Amino acid sequence: MPIPENTPAIDRHLLRDSVYHHLRDAIVKGVFVPGEQLRDMELAAWLGVSRTPVREAMLRLADAGLVVARPGRSTTVSSLALRDVRDARDVVAAMHEVAVREAVAGLTEADLDAMRAANRRFRTAVERGDVDEALRADDDLHGIPVTVAANRALATVLDQFTPVLRRAERLRFSTLGGRVSIARHDELIRLCAAGDADQAAAIAFDTWRSLPAYEEESWPFPPSPATP
Repeated sequence: MPIPENTPAIDRHLLRDSVYHHLRDAIVKGVFVPGEQLRDMELAAWLGVSRTPVREAMLRLADAGLVVARPGRSTTVSSLALRDVRDARDVVAAMHEVAVREAVAGLTEADLDAMRAANRRFRTAVERGDVDEALRADDDLHGIPVTVAANRALATVLDQFTPVLRRAERLRFSTLGGRVSIARHDELIRLCAAGDADQAAAIAFDTWRSLPAYEEESWPFPPSPATP
């Protein structure tokens, strides 16, 4: 397993979460590719931590479907299985629907302005083909209702399943398909500003639920074979 040369900064106050997020992001960004074997000793050396938080992170990554752990054998980065993407997509869409419905009444003008600014950044990033910035802007926009809703259970579910979609989103935002999200964001913000919680929630659901699966838009990856 080739280890990246750069060593990320680890937050010692929240060690377990920090290790998990660094490994999760490395998988999502393709630093560690599907099928690659992950060795906890090498990862611990890369992150400058003991093997314990790495092992704990591996368990969380397995729960999220990002790695496949075989007891007594090896842990590898999982492939983009069609079923996993569809399941995560439906759960994440439902959570954002709830978040927006709960948040609309509490959104301030500053919140709405922040969402508009995030969508402008998103538009620019998509037009430039900057996938990393598009993802950051998309996170910022959708994160505002999630924060305002202040639903810890909802946020926990999103933290677990959104990474499964991240690799799929990177593929989507690198194509012209990402432009569709710009108009959906505009409509979401308009409905939030109007105080229409039900319609805004429906748009939020559709935005995430419309993330395509392999068969719908012939993405450039094949469905993973079923495992016994």
